[in-house]
Amino acid sequence: MERYAIPKHLDDPELIGFWTLDEFLVMVTPFIWGILASHIVIGLVFSTVAWFGYRKLRAGRSMAWILHFGYWRLPSEFFAMKSFPPSHLRVLAG
Repeated sequence: MERYAIPKHLDDPELIGFWTLDEFLVMVTPFIWGILASHIVIGLVFSTVAWFGYRKLRAGRSMAWILHFGYWRLPSEFFAMKSFPPSHLRVLAG
């Protein structure tokens, strides 16, 4: 009956340890800051809080959702995309 094995996890993201790449970057940045500032425990606490906050913000959505959210909510200088119109222009004449 089951002569062929069909993979069930083709679309799973790549993992670094137990975390996806974006979660790992959110978690490692405060930790590296803690190491460089000689406050390893504070960096570890900030790292854990940032990871939990990021997972709550993302809540099952993809990384693209976070980028789109940032495009609409952050100042236009943050992304510096010259080919896109500013996010405050809702109606475009074309």
